[in-house]
Amino acid sequence: MSPRFTPVLFDLDGTIVDSAPGILASLAWTYEQLRIPVPPPAELLKWVGPPLLDSFRDLAKLDADESRYAHALYREHYTEVGVFDATPYPGVLEVLRDIHDAGVPLSLATSKPESAARLILDHFGISDAFTEITGASEDEVRSAKPDVVEEALRRLALNSEVERPVMVGDRIHDVEGAAAHEVPTIFVTWGYGSPAEAAGAIAVADTADELLAELAV
Repeated sequence: MSPRFTPVLFDLDGTIVDSAPGILASLAWTYEQLRIPVPPPAELLKWVGPPLLDSFRDLAKLDADESRYAHALYREHYTEVGVFDATPYPGVLEVLRDIHDAGVPLSLATSKPESAARLILDHFGISDAFTEITGASEDEVRSAKPDVVEEALRRLALNSEVERPVMVGDRIHDVEGAAAHEVPTIFVTWGYGSPAEAAGAIAVADTADELLAELAV
């Protein structure tokens, strides 16, 4: 029996790991360096998922040069201090193993820079489950989710057939980014998105077991 989907693309922050503590701490530190009042945690949580360079512009209301400077400050602090302040969601690493063991191609598709994403996957000993690890480019020219999904599909197509791809994510950026390439999304509720952000997803999973059932690997 063939798998329901192949390949499978996974978001990282809010889908595989709860990385908010490290991200929020580094954002607060960055605000302090810029001498800007630090927003409350509920506001900072909106930053988790979308490309951070865009959020410095859209949420912090910085201009292009200020956004690049703030982003550089953040990246340095996050890479040194915050990147490992993350916790895998219950059962999700096992789902990734099950996908790999079933022989289904698997790619990360995150707006987090690829180097930082790889550090996290290595830290939790799950990198080898992935066929490809695709994230934002280091200069974040490739950081919007449609661009990341496109790159993940391109890399996967080099070594395997892209027949019935699916995205797994927790934010509307995942749903819309995948839809830009006619890829459906399974929305997970344990991350940072609101229920309204699941609009457009083909299924919603509340637990890792439910996600595995939807993937039917």
